[in-house]
Amino acid sequence: MTRLHLKPIEQQVIVITGASSGIGLATAHRAALAGACVFLIARNEEALAAIAQEIQSRGGMAGHAAADVGDPDAVAAAADAAIARFGRIDTWVNNAGVAIYAPLVETPFDEHERLFRTNYFGVVNGALAALPHLQKQGGALITIGSIVSDLQTPIMGAYAASKHAAKGFIDSLRAELTAADAPVSVTLIKPSGIDTPIAQHAANHLPGEAMIPPPVYDPELVAEAVLHAAIHPQREITVGGIGRAGELIGQHVPGLVDRLSGLITPVLDDQDQPRTESNNLFEPTRDGEIRSGRQAGRRFSVYGSAGRHPVAIAALGGLATLGLYLTLRRPPADQA
Repeated sequence: MTRLHLKPIEQQVIVITGASSGIGLATAHRAALAGACVFLIARNEEALAAIAQEIQSRGGMAGHAAADVGDPDAVAAAADAAIARFGRIDTWVNNAGVAIYAPLVETPFDEHERLFRTNYFGVVNGALAALPHLQKQGGALITIGSIVSDLQTPIMGAYAASKHAAKGFIDSLRAELTAADAPVSVTLIKPSGIDTPIAQHAANHLPGEAMIPPPVYDPELVAEAVLHAAIHPQREITVGGIGRAGELIGQHVPGLVDRLSGLITPVLDDQDQPRTESNNLFEPTRDGEIRSGRQAGRRFSVYGSAGRHPVAIAALGGLATLGLYLTLRRPPADQA
């Protein structure tokens, strides 16, 4: 992947799914500001038109197409619309996602199935629509996963399962493209909890308002990682150092995470605020916002900045693993 040459951002056409809010919208604005032509895909036609108009009013170049990423024909048509608008696709960003807050045994089947249609098959459909274009002249396929792509989580178990599935697809696709010597960089970006409206848009079966798992980071950090991956081939990028620590703990002592899961549940359920009854699982809801307005996100991550450089990420990962090992092997105070 390091031998692949990707164009500078200002020379790229970047297609973004789930571009009507949150990470997708933050990425669209940042890419357009950097000089890229952006093509926005989401279900909400009205919101997309307004966002594209805003970008163009600021001197940027934007196009859009309304499509449900769970519909392969609609995604393929959106890809064709991007080609018709800008002539090519240099980077495709699979970002669209939905969430459910409920214990797995209480998750309605139709909601569980619909979530996978968006979060997993949306990635599949996006990749299959993008690859014929990316393989012609080279480019980047970037997918927004999550730290729960590698980590179990209560209450958001269906979401975690879909992110595990998407990671499995992307990792296997990367292996096949590498074996075929295809000129496509395949990157999985794994954000920690990010201050977007995803919890407010989720199907919520908790008593109170759904909350984003803390610690919460600002969406601009993910947008920055996306644009980095669009010009620097990289396998994975984790956004948020505390999220990365959680990944390491989950990998090395998963039983501890299981035992502590009961502490996570109350953090996801703000019973002081009423539960939002509407959700965007089956139909688009209110869009156009990057942040939730409820949880202020951290605007800087040392790990995220260093993690975009392979040597630095290896060093930080080694130090974190060593620290975790020393902590776990240290005898209790009464045995010291």
